[in-house]
Amino acid sequence: MRRTSALRALVRETRLAPSDLILPLFVVPGEGVENEVASMPGVFQQSVDRAAEAACRARDAGVTSVLLFGVPESKDARGSDAYQEEGVVQRAVAAMKRVAPDLVVITDVCLCEYTDHGHCGVLHGEEVANDETLELLAREALSHAQAGADMVAPSDMMDGRVGAIRSRLDENGFESLPIMSYAAKYCSGFYGPFRDAAESAPSFGDRTSYQMDPANSDEALREVKLDIEEGADIVMVKPALPYLDVLRRVKDRFGYPTAAYQVSVEYAMIKVACERGWLDEDRVVHESLTAIKRAGADFIITYFAGAVAEGLS
Repeated sequence: MRRTSALRALVRETRLAPSDLILPLFVVPGEGVENEVASMPGVFQQSVDRAAEAACRARDAGVTSVLLFGVPESKDARGSDAYQEEGVVQRAVAAMKRVAPDLVVITDVCLCEYTDHGHCGVLHGEEVANDETLELLAREALSHAQAGADMVAPSDMMDGRVGAIRSRLDENGFESLPIMSYAAKYCSGFYGPFRDAAESAPSFGDRTSYQMDPANSDEALREVKLDIEEGADIVMVKPALPYLDVLRRVKDRFGYPTAAYQVSVEYAMIKVACERGWLDEDRVVHESLTAIKRAGADFIITYFAGAVAEGLS
């Protein structure tokens, strides 16, 4: 009761900073393109030029990192556009490093946006071929590194993909390029709007055979341990808010640099409720991000990054 607002701030245990936040961006072919994602108000599919402008605005607000997802012009069964030298992500990386060399450009490494079936790997029938997929993921990661990416982030959840990517990067002179692994990625119902933005919904079935069961937390520790042993530099828990208990366990067990992804449904729920006047957006966004950081996240991937950074600055 004796705490003034100044004293309350002085003894605050958990603090958000713009540099804690990573902004996801969705890059599409073309020029001057900016298509709002219907299920994610305020989030856009952007051509390389517009995505580079968005990255610069975020950088100017204090956000030091962006995470790129590509939506290719064409798709095939093996996700060939994912590892082309002139792919949309590869061109976006080069463009961003030209205009904002101090920005940390992270690239998502997965095939689901690039395959015509929407799964995260090569299919044999209706089953994902884990080992055959590793070769393509390693090619994709190397192409991102060659384009100038500062970090690669495999999100596919194939077994052994961190080791395969680490080996390929090292063999080609990228020993210092870090890997942020989606180490504990759950087969969640919280991804729907993202799949609209990335145009990556599976054409049949779901991803239960390679993403984690939402009922399991001990398994998350095993997955994280394997990725660390294979060479991951940062590990991630996804989604964030429904899995804060897992995030806390991961941080306590390993003490490793740990990221959490405030996913598309977490974003959309807040945005829609605020648009209807049910919530105070600024207050709820800050509270949710503070909860994620308090639970153990060193970095938070969030679509609110730009707006929150401006407010914090």
